[in-house]
Amino acid sequence: MGRSRGFTFKQFHINHDRCAMKVGTDGILLGAWAPVERAHRVLDIGTGSGLIALMLAQRSRSDCRLDAVELDINAASQARENAAASPWADRVTIIESAIQDYQAAPYDLVVSNPPYFVAGQSFSDPARALARHTGALDSHGLLAACNRLLSQNGQVALVLPTAMADEILCISAHYDLHGICYTAVITREGKEANRVLLLLGRGLNRCERGEIVIHSADGAYSDRYIQLTSPFYLKM
Repeated sequence: MGRSRGFTFKQFHINHDRCAMKVGTDGILLGAWAPVERAHRVLDIGTGSGLIALMLAQRSRSDCRLDAVELDINAASQARENAAASPWADRVTIIESAIQDYQAAPYDLVVSNPPYFVAGQSFSDPARALARHTGALDSHGLLAACNRLLSQNGQVALVLPTAMADEILCISAHYDLHGICYTAVITREGKEANRVLLLLGRGLNRCERGEIVIHSADGAYSDRYIQLTSPFYLKM
């Protein structure tokens, strides 16, 4: 398989030609931002190509174990190949399963770049529709899975459209999961935020709010975005 079909980072390569959802800014932001440094066990829900799991493997402790669950058979197979070819093959495990059926010991950190298009939107690729439609995993299902698989002091890190972040914050309270950090993502200086990096934890927390601007007004990457992603991008 030619490497031109994928995306090469500083320490690993992602092939994604058999995955509905390709390497993109949302996943890269979550993989660079999620607080993984103290985690011993990490779960990536809907891993796709394995991108986020491998980014977290690069950033995590050497004794951290990372499990990545993926429903689509082709994506799970390719994620397994990407993990096997990475420097962290002994720490990253890809599981082909619906998260609703997945059983495991509690995790210190659960991450997800979840589906967020409502049923009814049209996609020519059925796999892409599955990856992006909330019919396979809606907000309630996602949070129920996080609650079931999260340790008592664990955290949940998500990347979401702004409107969905507000919905998640309302639903998560029913599981005693509350906002710890709410970081608005602005693609270009002067525009409205269209994504949110959201961190949840058990019990009431003081939610810190901030923002990340990807591009300054002149189109250059911002200092904050460079700081986050320079350990990964080849030319940054």
